[in-house]
Amino acid sequence: MLEKIKNSLRIDDDSFDMEIQDLINAAKADLKLSGVVESKIVELDPLIIRAIKTFCKAEFSSDDKEADRYKESYESIKCHLLLSTDYNTDVIA
Repeated sequence: MLEKIKNSLRIDDDSFDMEIQDLINAAKADLKLSGVVESKIVELDPLIIRAIKTFCKAEFSSDDKEADRYKESYESIKCHLLLSTDYNTDVIA
């Protein structure tokens, strides 16, 4: 996941790895806190990846307008996840 986020942030070196990993962890925690079932927060799910990338872009951006746009986008993605039973309920077989 770290490499995917670094690519989306256009970062080639390792100097921000710890900060980016913290943002990835914060995004996952925010999704869980908001109601996305923890078992659904997997790094292979394209919607989860998109949410985490958008969260990281919002937090990493130095442009306030761009950051606000990414924050709104993240909140929209999160709302869509929360409205779907695929992400807000844990299926017990």
